[in-house]
Amino acid sequence: MLVDSHCHLDFPDFADELDAVVARARAGGIGMMLTINTHVTRFPQVLAVAERFPEIYCTVGIHPHEAGTEPAADLDGLIAMARHPKVVGFGETGLDYYYDKSPRDRQRDSFRTHIAAARATGLPVVIHTRDADDDMAAILTEEMGKGAFTGLVHCFSSGPELAEIALNLGLYISVSGIITFKKAEALQATLATVPLDRLLVETDCPFLAPIPYRGKRNEPAYVAHTAAKLAELKGVSSDRMAEATTANFRRLFNKVAQ
Repeated sequence: MLVDSHCHLDFPDFADELDAVVARARAGGIGMMLTINTHVTRFPQVLAVAERFPEIYCTVGIHPHEAGTEPAADLDGLIAMARHPKVVGFGETGLDYYYDKSPRDRQRDSFRTHIAAARATGLPVVIHTRDADDDMAAILTEEMGKGAFTGLVHCFSSGPELAEIALNLGLYISVSGIITFKKAEALQATLATVPLDRLLVETDCPFLAPIPYRGKRNEPAYVAHTAAKLAELKGVSSDRMAEATTANFRRLFNKVAQ
C-alpha cells in the first residue's frame, strides 16, 4: 500500500470525476490520501471530501499564498476545527518568497500560528517553503526552541542545508513528482541522503505530475511513479519503499491510526 500524503481533491480540477479519481487510486494500491486545506474559508469543502471517502483524511490551514487575503490564522479556531476525527494535521502553511503573493510578515505570522496549533494538539504541521530557506530555517529552529512539535516539509525542493536542519529538528520530508524530472539531479542527490524512516511520498495533485504524465493533470494514482523513483535512489525495492513511507505516514499522522 502507498499513501498520497498531499493532494488537493477539493480543487475544481476533480469536481466532475472525483469518484473515478479515487477509484483509480484504489486500483493502483493507494490505500490512503490526505487532502490539504489551502483556504480556511473553504475548509467545509475539504472536510466534505474527507467525510465522503473512508480512506481520505484532511488538514485545516492557510497556504502562504493566501495569508494576505484569508482571515488571519486564529489559534483557537484552528484547534477547534482539528477536533473533527477526519482532520489529522494543520496546513498547508509556511513561506513562499518565489511568488510573494502575500506580504512576508503575514506569511510568517500565519506560519507561527499553525506551529502553535501543532504544538498545542500534538498534530503535525504541513510546511510549504519556496525560495525562503533562511527564514524557514530560522523560524523552525526558534519555534522548536519554544516547545516540540511535529511536521513535514512537503514537496521538498530545497537544498541539503534545509534538509539537514529539518531532519535535525525531527521533521519529515515529503517527495513529489519533481524527483522524476530529468533536470532534478541536485534534488535527487539531496533526497538520496534522507533516512528511509523520514520519507513520505505525495502528488500535490493536480500539480506536478511525475514522468510519464508530466504536463497532464496529476492525481493520487500517479504517486506510485514518485515512489518507484525514490526507491531507485535509495536502493530499495518498491515494496520496501511502500512499506516504509506508509509506516512513516502513520507515525507522523498518528490520529489516522487512532
